[in-house]
Amino acid sequence: MSWLSDIEIAQSCRMQPIGQIAVKAHIDEKYLERYGSSKAKVDLAFLRETGRPQGKLILVTAITPTPAGEGKTTTTIGLADGLRKIGKESVVAMREPSLGPVFGIKGGACGGGYAQVVPMEDINLHFTGDIHAIGTANNLLAALLDNHIQQGNALGIDPKRVTWRRCLDMNDRQLRNIVDGLGGRANGVPREDGFDITVASEIMAVLCLAGSISDLKERLSRIVVGYSYDGRPVTCGQLKAAGAMAALLKDAVKPNLVQTLEGTPAFVHGGPFANIAHGCNSVLATKMALRCGDYAVTEAGFGADLGAEKFLDIKCRAAGLEPSAVVVVATVRALKMHGGLDKKQLDHEDLAALELGVPNLLRHVDNIKNVYGLPCVVAVNRFPTDTQAELDFIIAKCRELGVNTVLSEVWGKGGEGGVALAQEVVRLCEEEKGDFRFSYPLDASIEDKLRAVVTRVYRGAGLALTPGAQKQLKELTELGFGGLPVCIAKTQYSFSDDPALLGAPEGFTVTVRNLKVSAGAGFIVALTGEIMTMPGLPKSPAAERIDLDENGVISGLF
Repeated sequence: MSWLSDIEIAQSCRMQPIGQIAVKAHIDEKYLERYGSSKAKVDLAFLRETGRPQGKLILVTAITPTPAGEGKTTTTIGLADGLRKIGKESVVAMREPSLGPVFGIKGGACGGGYAQVVPMEDINLHFTGDIHAIGTANNLLAALLDNHIQQGNALGIDPKRVTWRRCLDMNDRQLRNIVDGLGGRANGVPREDGFDITVASEIMAVLCLAGSISDLKERLSRIVVGYSYDGRPVTCGQLKAAGAMAALLKDAVKPNLVQTLEGTPAFVHGGPFANIAHGCNSVLATKMALRCGDYAVTEAGFGADLGAEKFLDIKCRAAGLEPSAVVVVATVRALKMHGGLDKKQLDHEDLAALELGVPNLLRHVDNIKNVYGLPCVVAVNRFPTDTQAELDFIIAKCRELGVNTVLSEVWGKGGEGGVALAQEVVRLCEEEKGDFRFSYPLDASIEDKLRAVVTRVYRGAGLALTPGAQKQLKELTELGFGGLPVCIAKTQYSFSDDPALLGAPEGFTVTVRNLKVSAGAGFIVALTGEIMTMPGLPKSPAAERIDLDENGVISGLF
C-alpha cells in the first residue's frame, strides 16, 4: 500500500499524449479537439461515422453509502485497467465532478490510490468548461424568463408560479431561497426565487440524455419554466431561448477523452447527482465508449437503489442501452457500519455487526438479479483491517443468492489488483445471459411508478403523497406528463427517505412532498424527505486544505 496521497500519486504519473490514447480507443485524429496535451473533446461525427461494432456495457454500482467509504469510482477505473491486463480492450465512461462537493465535504472525485483518471486536478476543477457552460445556459434562460415578464409578459406568466431557478456550481446554502427584482420597476419584478447547484439543473440532465445536437435542442425547447395565470405550462421554446442555449452548449455536449493512470482511455462527461437527479454520465459518452472497445465500464452514483435504478429505468430506457453485467461494490467496513458500529470501531473483527449489516448488500444484489434480471458480481474493496473470517462470511452470504464475490485491490495495486474482478466480469458476459427488464412499465400511472420503485427496489411498505403532491400529481397527469419515467430524489444514506435507517430497513413508508416535471430531460422528479437541490458547506470544508504553490502545483485536493 502506498503512503502517497491520491493527488501525489496522480502528479507522479507520466501521462501519455492524448493522441496516443485516442489511437487505443480507435478514434481518428480528425475527431479530436485538443485541450492541451492530456485531454480532448471528441466530435459527435465519430459516432455517426465509425464502423466499429458495439462492445459490452458493464455497470458498476454499490451498497448504500456510509462515511466509511465504498470505492465505487476507484473500482470502476481499476476494473477497466484490469480488463486491459487480461487482453481486453476496455474504456471507462464516468461523470465529471461538481466543484461544490470538491470544495465541500468530498474532495476530489477521480478515483483513488493507483486507480485514478488523470489529469486529476483539471478534471476536479474547471476541466474543459462543460459545467460552466451548463450554468450559463441555465442562467440565460432565467434572465430571458424574467425579462419576458418585465417587458409586458405576453405569455401571461404568473410570477408566483415560476419554477425555473438560477444555478451555481458551488455549495451555498445562503442562496437556497432569495427575493430578487427589488429596487423599483427598472430592476425587475419582485418575486421569491432561489439557486440550485448546477449539477441539479435540468440542463445537466438534458445534456446527459441527449443523443444528438437536434435532440439537445428539442429537449431544451420542452423545458417547463413556469405556469401562466390560467395554469398552462410555459416552455423554453415559447421564450425562444433554445437556440441561444444550444449555442452555449455547442462544445459542452461533446464527450471529454482522458486516461487512467495506466493509460486506459476514459470518457469523463456530465455529472448529475444521483440523489437529486439521474446520476449517470452522458448517453453520448457511453455510446462512444461502447464503440471504442470490447468493454465499456461505467458507474452510477451512490447506492444501487439510486444510481443503478435511474441508470436502468431512465437512461437505459431513453437510450436503448442494456448492461451485460453489473458489479456491486462493498466494503467490510461499510457493512459493519450498517450493522450499527461507529466509524471509530471498524478496525477490529466483528462478525455480529457484519451479520446485521450484510442484508444491505444482499438487497442490492437481489434487486439487480431478480428485479432487473441482470448477471451480477460483488466486488469487495479490500482494506488491510479486513479479516479472512469477515471476507468468508460475505462470500458465503452472496453464494446463497447465486452470486460470486471477488476481492478488489485496485486502490493499492491498480489494474493488477482488478484482474480477478475482470476475469469474473468476462465470465458473466460470456456465460450468463441476462433477462433485462425495468422495475415498472411506462404506461403505469405516475403514482403506480413511484410505488413500484418504493416497494420493489427500496422494499418499503408503501407510498404517501402530501396534499400538495397529490394536487401536483393530478395537474401533471392532466397536462399529459403521466407517461414519463420517475426520478425519485431522496437521501443516499438509506433505502428509505430517513437517513437514520441503515442496513435493510422494512415496513417504512416513503413520503413524496413535491412533484415536478423535467419535460426536457423526460422524467417526473419526486422530492422526498429533506432532500435539497442546493447543498451547504460542512463545518470544515475541503477548501480549507487546498492550496497552490509558487510553481503552480496544487495540493490538498484529496
